[in-house]
Amino acid sequence: MLIGIDDTDSNEGMCTTYLGALLQEELRAYGKVAAEPVLIRLNPTIPYKTRGNAAVALKIETKSAEKVMKHVLERVEAFARFECEKTNPGVVFVPEKDIKRLKTPLWTFLGRAIKEVLTIKEAKTLIQELKIPFKAYKNGRGLIGALAACGALLNLEKWDHTFEYLAYREKCRLKPFSPRKVETKSLYDADLATYPQTWDTVDYANGIPVCVPHSPDPVLYGIRGESVEAVSRAVAKIKAEPVERFCVYRTNQGTDMHLLPVDRIEKIKDMHSYSLEGRVLKTPETIEGGHVIFSLQDRKGAELDCAAFEPTKNFRNLVRKLLPGDRVLLSGSVKNQTLNIEKLEIKALAPQYREENPKCPICGKHMKSAGRAQGFRCKPCETTAKSKICVEEKRDLFPGVYEVPPCARRHLAKPLVREKAFFKGEDKHKINPSR
Repeated sequence: MLIGIDDTDSNEGMCTTYLGALLQEELRAYGKVAAEPVLIRLNPTIPYKTRGNAAVALKIETKSAEKVMKHVLERVEAFARFECEKTNPGVVFVPEKDIKRLKTPLWTFLGRAIKEVLTIKEAKTLIQELKIPFKAYKNGRGLIGALAACGALLNLEKWDHTFEYLAYREKCRLKPFSPRKVETKSLYDADLATYPQTWDTVDYANGIPVCVPHSPDPVLYGIRGESVEAVSRAVAKIKAEPVERFCVYRTNQGTDMHLLPVDRIEKIKDMHSYSLEGRVLKTPETIEGGHVIFSLQDRKGAELDCAAFEPTKNFRNLVRKLLPGDRVLLSGSVKNQTLNIEKLEIKALAPQYREENPKCPICGKHMKSAGRAQGFRCKPCETTAKSKICVEEKRDLFPGVYEVPPCARRHLAKPLVREKAFFKGEDKHKINPSR
């Protein structure tokens, strides 16, 4: 059977992935548990998410289905942070006999959960129609993620995936919560040994370890990469406090699975994520808080505010170099009718001109003013000109694809080191990974 779980954590602690890791071990008492559990990130713009909007799914071959279901629900009830208003756990069970029947409808539901805004009613209606065993706590919002995670596990061959090695802290360090002890140098060593097969371990430009969270949850660190072998090799380099347990998840992190291609701004809705091409309409402006904002215009003349917010750090310097007329392809999520930029592809740069004194056609030097409203002259050569000339300036910016730094990358955003062209060396100068 398949087991999907979501929404057991809160802003104050716990993590649904920890519950998945715990069950991955404990359920072996009832049968054979599949090696790779699934961690699915859902729509990143949902306002009622706790932190990363993740759901998990496990697969077990067992002859004790009732005992497995009972054990899972007991663990959810023991670990979920029910005191938090946002914590509304949901658990679903997909028996073996229903796997073939549910494969397609749950795959469709997964896609919608990542790209759209779903309601609890839609999840419960689907559960009733498909006759899926479930358990909802409080308002049951977690049923959305639980169904989606099962949809991913049922369709492993259909979606791009990466892996994350999650190490969890000992319980004694959680109550009371103590600062995480991870040697920073060892994180840089791990990155140097495994990049680009792993990424987002550290942020070189901003001097920030990225893989160590700051929230009061049980995760000690998380290493993301292309394979189980790569993340495990990186972990071998890390020096840190003792680990209670670990789990390697197959995940849709780093895949851009949330992006919807769109050709017109009028189609854009809040709480969705898009890739959109257009022309820069206004020079980027730095506003209070350090955010950089500019207007994008599509081919129909519609406008959309686009932002490189303060957490994107050095990425803002790139955005500030854009000029009206530049043609760009942006990727990011939309809230309050503003696109939060995750990636920026510069398709074409608008020419930039400056005025300067004309050059003498004989000696090649710049002429000097002959006086107010009298034009210009080169005294030694006795040549003249009536007005200044426009000269195209070389811009400190190049066509190519750019991304926010690791410290600002969203879970679902695809790092540029994952682009096949980068690995093959094709147009490598046009792909600019942020490390």
